Amino acid sequence: MANSKLSGTLFKKMVTNGAVNLKNNHKEIDNLNVFPVPDGDTGTNMQMTMMAGIKEVKNNKTDSIQDISKILSRGLLMGARGNSGVILSQFFRGLYSEIAKIDSDSVSVDDFIQALVGGYQMSYRAVMDPVEGTILTVVRESAEKVLQERKNLKSIDEVLKVYLTQAKETLIKTPDLLPVLKEAGVVDSGGAGFIKIVEGWMMALNGQEIQEEQQYVEQNSFVHEHNEIGAHNLGEIDIKFGYCTEFIVKLFDYEKFDEKFMREPLSQMGDSLVVVTDEDLLKVHVHTNQPGVALTLAQKYGELQTIKVDNMRNQHSNIMNSEKEVTKKETPKQKSKYALISVASGEGIKEVFLELGVDRVISGGQTMNPSTEDFVKAINELNAENIIILPNNSNIILTAEQTVELCPEYNIRVLKTKSIAQGYSSLISFDPTMKIDENIEAMTESITNMKSGEVTYAIRDTEMKGVKIKEGDFIGISSSEIKVSTNNKVETTNNLIDLLLSDESEIITVFYGLDVLDEELDEVISHINTKAPDIEVEIIEGKQDIYSFIIAVE
Repeated sequence: MANSKLSGTLFKKMVTNGAVNLKNNHKEIDNLNVFPVPDGDTGTNMQMTMMAGIKEVKNNKTDSIQDISKILSRGLLMGARGNSGVILSQFFRGLYSEIAKIDSDSVSVDDFIQALVGGYQMSYRAVMDPVEGTILTVVRESAEKVLQERKNLKSIDEVLKVYLTQAKETLIKTPDLLPVLKEAGVVDSGGAGFIKIVEGWMMALNGQEIQEEQQYVEQNSFVHEHNEIGAHNLGEIDIKFGYCTEFIVKLFDYEKFDEKFMREPLSQMGDSLVVVTDEDLLKVHVHTNQPGVALTLAQKYGELQTIKVDNMRNQHSNIMNSEKEVTKKETPKQKSKYALISVASGEGIKEVFLELGVDRVISGGQTMNPSTEDFVKAINELNAENIIILPNNSNIILTAEQTVELCPEYNIRVLKTKSIAQGYSSLISFDPTMKIDENIEAMTESITNMKSGEVTYAIRDTEMKGVKIKEGDFIGISSSEIKVSTNNKVETTNNLIDLLLSDESEIITVFYGLDVLDEELDEVISHINTKAPDIEVEIIEGKQDIYSFIIAVE
């Protein structure tokens, strides 16, 4: 029997089913990977995000669809991991924002369609520069399709059938929208993961309850039919503006105020822009080089209530069983001036970061993204006036930025480090006697003036930008591109080093991993000394996995 309305009880079954379906199939999503390296984690990030939200829903006995969607939205935000997890949390935040407007204990067909539209709109707002060919396109085109067919859809079941069909069609064409996907011959992993969630919704409507660990693959699912490998970890977001400005304004005339009055000019002045109104209150967050101009603009529409300068990231892992943090010292009883938080994997790398002044190292990296709550917990325990966070991975940056709203009482900066090598180089420039923005400027300059690379192994055959790669080959990566590929670890490493070195290079730091033999390390050192006899060489036993060598050249 078709469902003409969506109750809180049925909604809870749908979102739970969707989360479990994704969890049971997340390895399939992980295997969708643009680069042929063993770092696929989109499925893991999305399922951990979803399960964090479902945990909160299960802990609450309410049957109100408004309450359930609110609890789910909050749980997803706190559990969000990686770019895909953050965008997913914002999709459900958009659902809640529309459901909250309904003065009824159930959602009609029209209400549900509007909620799906709100979901895609909120997802786009979460990303400063939305990239088409990702999960964003999948949620947008699916919502637009049901909106277009609105008059012909008489039940929740019919809406989801049209929605899911369009989602699969959009996923198929993601390579046509994003060149990197087409080059690798793959589809977007975030979109594929989202389809698993919607498939779970459909099964709940049909009375099918999925149990965890049950491996369910729909006969006609896109991934099953096409056996695609490959995907896309949603882009890198580079923030170039030094002042994170946050303020609340009590509006003079909130009924006539439009958010675009602030959004449009501020979008030209910076990024990471959030503009939210709640009746007569306006809250703005923006990264800009002109905070005074932003504040002056706000005063045209109301009186400033609070002003802060922030930047942040946070989250907690609810699945990992291993210890997630290495601490340098016990939580200080008195507030200190500075605290540095870094993300890293490899016991040797962690120890080096602590020696360089990092107060808290959160375990994580390419295959294990920390959650927002991990960062929030560290920030609260460190008790410092100024906090600098080094994510050391491009896929962790968006998660970090969620902490801006979660920890407004701290003066936080997120240095946009995208690798261990960048994080290491930036720490050399940190000076506790300088102001926080002066430190950010100096540390950013260090990153700009250095080169870095990693050596790992390929998990499948492919060809990218003229570089032919075979499964099992060792590949050298720099600036998010595969530069070298051979069947010999040392040869690949030496070739990558040759590309990184220049006449201006003064220092090279090599972190070697768990799989590196003594004779292999000796060969690499010998090659460096031959290639650049005057360069200063620093060798560190990083004890990292996945990457045989991590190289920093300054």
